[in-house]
Amino acid sequence: MATRMAALLFRRRAAAAAPKPLQHYVAGLSTAAGHDVLDDGGCSGGGEGNRKRWLELPPYTPLDANTAARAISRGGGGEGACSNATAIRWVRRCCPHMPASLVQKLFRLRKVKRNLLTAGTSSTDGITEQLRLRRVSAKDELVPGDILFLPVNIQESSVAEKTKKFGNKNEIDFLRSLEIYKDRNIIVLNKPPGMPVQGGVGIKNSIDMLSLMFEDGSSEAPRLVVLQDGKSERLTVCSGSNSTSVQDALTEYRVIESCPQGYSWLELFPRTGRKHQLRVHCAEVLGTPIVGDYKYGRQAHQNWSPLPLPHAIDEEMLNKRKLPFGLALGGGSVAEEQPQLHLHCKQMILPDISEAMQRLQSSDADHDFSDLEKLSFVAPLPLHMRLSWEILKSLGK
Repeated sequence: MATRMAALLFRRRAAAAAPKPLQHYVAGLSTAAGHDVLDDGGCSGGGEGNRKRWLELPPYTPLDANTAARAISRGGGGEGACSNATAIRWVRRCCPHMPASLVQKLFRLRKVKRNLLTAGTSSTDGITEQLRLRRVSAKDELVPGDILFLPVNIQESSVAEKTKKFGNKNEIDFLRSLEIYKDRNIIVLNKPPGMPVQGGVGIKNSIDMLSLMFEDGSSEAPRLVVLQDGKSERLTVCSGSNSTSVQDALTEYRVIESCPQGYSWLELFPRTGRKHQLRVHCAEVLGTPIVGDYKYGRQAHQNWSPLPLPHAIDEEMLNKRKLPFGLALGGGSVAEEQPQLHLHCKQMILPDISEAMQRLQSSDADHDFSDLEKLSFVAPLPLHMRLSWEILKSLGK
């Protein structure tokens, strides 16, 4: 599978079915009923209204030396020796049958807690132990003896699992208009700018939450697939030799066009799938942050000056209108005070999944996938990037 991304950069300068309960995945683990459990949500307070029932994972213990040696001998390097050092890895080790997407969702929704043992005074002036739970992030390091807690009822934890009713025809038509390709096995969507892919705290709508709209009588809603695999230059970032977890990141890129105003259009080919890989590579390796990236290019945007609109611009491209789900069409170009992120997945190429599934279901024991047809999906540039293209092209004449 290959992925092509289009980006506008600053040029380098001198500076459905009812959800399963968690017990289904973590059978045999106890609930935290032996302690007085208070969930303070990361704050110092607590109270009767915050009492909940939690599943208690075994106390964290590092891998023993023999296990670490076996991991290294298999070629796993240092990662094998510390593969359970973070909270998310310990949850995965304790709950091997829990889907990875569910584990990530629990952390994203801040529903995984860590114990903070405190002492309290009972009504009879005796000292009782309380477990005051505080939120733990996926990458937080654990120390021996740490105990993690998961909510007993997954329905409490995942707003994305709640059934959303679609009675608004405009919303239905809008979601259907996002479909680029659809067959019996996959659906390819052109995600609109401003709509998150996954849900989380404070997010009302996301592609994940709205996936029920695309089930079409299926037994379950479609599930998200994160495509992590993508001639040109290469950007490679390797962790230092002293790092406990080595993760290389590789991006190939090609310069499409450079503009005298100090911008360049790049075509990016992510060959690995690290979080925010393209944004980090552009900002921290090339030294040319993507326009509209205020997380990794904050300093470059401090002295941002909008570009003037040329007289020849099509007036239709300047019109702004509201879209369903709180989205908006228009605005966000390089002519705006606060441009939107100028990064877009232009093309994806992947094998014919439906044909592969059909062959797997056949009686032929020898499945050959070498001759599978390649499917190419191309998504048009969003309006704010098209407008920026026209502005820079006009100013460059």
